[in-house]
Amino acid sequence: MKYQSVFDIIGPVMIGPSSSHTAGATRIGKAARSVFGRQPKKAVITFYGSFATTYKGHSTDVAIVGGILDFDTYDNRIIDSLVIARDLHMDIHFVTSDVVMQHPNTAKIVLEDEKGKLELIGVSVGGGKIDIVEIDGFQIKASGNAPLVLVSHEDRYGVIASVSNVFGKNEINIAYMEVARKEKGSLALMVIETDQRIPYPVIQELEDLASVKRVSLLTTK
Repeated sequence: MKYQSVFDIIGPVMIGPSSSHTAGATRIGKAARSVFGRQPKKAVITFYGSFATTYKGHSTDVAIVGGILDFDTYDNRIIDSLVIARDLHMDIHFVTSDVVMQHPNTAKIVLEDEKGKLELIGVSVGGGKIDIVEIDGFQIKASGNAPLVLVSHEDRYGVIASVSNVFGKNEINIAYMEVARKEKGSLALMVIETDQRIPYPVIQELEDLASVKRVSLLTTK
């Protein structure tokens, strides 16, 4: 792994004993909350590998729920996140799995309410850094370190061009774009990283495009 600063080595300012098991877990939870876009009624969290065997001792469960509550890694409320979630009538379930994943610090989060459901898989790669590797069955790779927008859309001709035109018209530079689809003509997902933050009116403009189903921002900070 290439480090750019001392903070990449020691990790972010955080609550908890481990940057991988607490700060990383918080950011995975926060990523799920940002894509879901609201406070969920229910969260099912599955831990794999090292997360599954040590999550209680390292407070990974507390940290990931803190992220789902939209707390930052340094927020003291993380310590009481399970109590806060209960007081907010959030139904929280923890599951451990012996399925071998590519990385030992892996968590799957399923959030839902009466409006919809989200499934996200994230990996804590060390130093508080994370990778989001799957959203609603689409395999992606996103760190959340840069502004990132997710566009769920029908797999039809011209949709990618229409989305790109919205960014160009608003003078927002696309640094990276990836498009995934489950099968031809079905639902597809655009993952777009930009050089600057995306204003809410631009999100609304994207949502109004034909064939676009949902637009979400992925943030972890």
